[in-house]
Amino acid sequence: MKRITPYLWFDTEAEEAADFYISLFDNSKITGIYVLEDTPSGIATTVNFELAGQPFSAISAGPYFKLNLSLSIMVQCSTKDEADKLWNALLDGGNELMALGEHSFGKSYGWLEDRYGLSWQILLVDHPISQKLIPQFLFSNAVNGKAEEALRYYTEVFPESSIEDLHHYKSGDIENPRAKVLFSEFYLAGTQFNAIDDAFESDFTFNEAFSLEILCDDQKEIDYYWEKLSAVPEADLCGWVKDKFGVSWQIVPASMDELFTTGSREQINRVTKALLKMKKINIEELEKNKTRNRITKGIISFMR
Repeated sequence: MKRITPYLWFDTEAEEAADFYISLFDNSKITGIYVLEDTPSGIATTVNFELAGQPFSAISAGPYFKLNLSLSIMVQCSTKDEADKLWNALLDGGNELMALGEHSFGKSYGWLEDRYGLSWQILLVDHPISQKLIPQFLFSNAVNGKAEEALRYYTEVFPESSIEDLHHYKSGDIENPRAKVLFSEFYLAGTQFNAIDDAFESDFTFNEAFSLEILCDDQKEIDYYWEKLSAVPEADLCGWVKDKFGVSWQIVPASMDELFTTGSREQINRVTKALLKMKKINIEELEKNKTRNRITKGIISFMR
């Protein structure tokens, strides 16, 4: 497995949002854009980009899923000036959830939703930063209290994984008695994630608007992660699964972008049609559809 990539679903704003986000961080850029035709959403546009050197993807595919606080991006800032500038830029047209200021866990911390609905947490830190942007899980609603169970499960499923920090709420300090984990830091395939249980009686639910894409080296890896993470059969589609905690994952080949960015439009459309019929992705079948036109032309030419 190569990496785990945050993947954002928008109605029509994927390119606009990606352009906005890369304007905020150094070492950021668009790395690729491709269009899929004749999908259930009509024309779907996928944008691959980097923020602070970290890979992200976004798709414009209709108003079917909405971002919420169940998954957010924590940004570690090394100076107060950086934190203030980033906060002001993201808050423009957005919604303040927790004002940027001094809290018990940081000299400068704030939580907001930006103009596109994506949730960000801004944190000033005084230690060296190895990963600037950290996806954070908020276990709320029906899965409140399951953060520790989830991170222990995930670190068993993925290689190069570990739990580095785990703190629990003190009894009586929170509104929701089901909540257990105050804060956790863990690594999956070398990427840092955080997770907490919701201290309040909130109603935030994981959904496909913020999924995690697993890039697999071969069919064996796809089969492995599918078996480990697919827990809601009705959600299985085109490589997408929901795990037993409701988190959405995309289990796809590392060659996925190449399949949809090289070749003729006819070839790409053929691969798209094949993908739309699949639940778990079959790499060999996708590659056959990609090369079928070339093979057929070669046979016809030989026969002539």
